[in-house]
Amino acid sequence: MTDNHSANTSLKTQLTRFIAVGIVAAIVDLGLTLCLDYLLGIPREWAKALGWCAGTTTAYIMNSKWTFTAKTSAKSGAAVAVLYLSTFAVQNFLYWVLAAPLASLNLPREAVDVISFIIAQGVATITNFAVQRIFIFNDKK
Repeated sequence: MTDNHSANTSLKTQLTRFIAVGIVAAIVDLGLTLCLDYLLGIPREWAKALGWCAGTTTAYIMNSKWTFTAKTSAKSGAAVAVLYLSTFAVQNFLYWVLAAPLASLNLPREAVDVISFIIAQGVATITNFAVQRIFIFNDKK
């Protein structure tokens, strides 16, 4: 393995790994959220916040080590935290703003929620991948 391994890892490989990590992180997030809420009785909002923190931490560690094969540092950790908080805000905004136009199509509420979630998550995922690949875990700096 070379020192510049992440630059040598193909875009397709990194994207595939990023999606796989996202699935694992989502399972951690949802699993912890439900355990804290249903098993321990922690209020739903707090359970979700803790689940999200655990999921994003999982994603950061796995993406840095496996997807981008980069070393973790306080600097990269802070950069990913800012990125994830930013895309979390954008994701929630999109989820909220897409509801009215989708509802105007006379879609059922469940469909509006699922479509809004998929679009918002898609934008966040693409943004997170691009920023991490180009700026945060780029060994060419």
